[in-house]
Amino acid sequence: MVLASALLASHASAMSLRQLQALEMTDPEGEYYADYYLVGVMEGALEAHLQAARNGAKATVCLKGRSLEPPMARRLYDAERLRNAGVYEADMPVALVMNNALTQAYPC
Repeated sequence: MVLASALLASHASAMSLRQLQALEMTDPEGEYYADYYLVGVMEGALEAHLQAARNGAKATVCLKGRSLEPPMARRLYDAERLRNAGVYEADMPVALVMNNALTQAYPC
């Protein structure tokens, strides 16, 4: 029961594509907030991949000495949305797009 509620709570806090777009449009500094959010999502996704690989899962993101800097988060996100235009629905989580972007940009 506790595990199920923890899983629901973790999913409830994820920002959707619609929410990210609304943040960018409605707040005067929304674009900056969205960029910071994307950096956090990118760093969290990368750390999750690294942790899973350390625990024996097959690696899906491999930097191989290439850099991954915070300013790259927005470009990765936008490139993935452009590459797969029409695939992502508004209620999908931003983290899904970022995971796919990292897997595409840094394949193993």
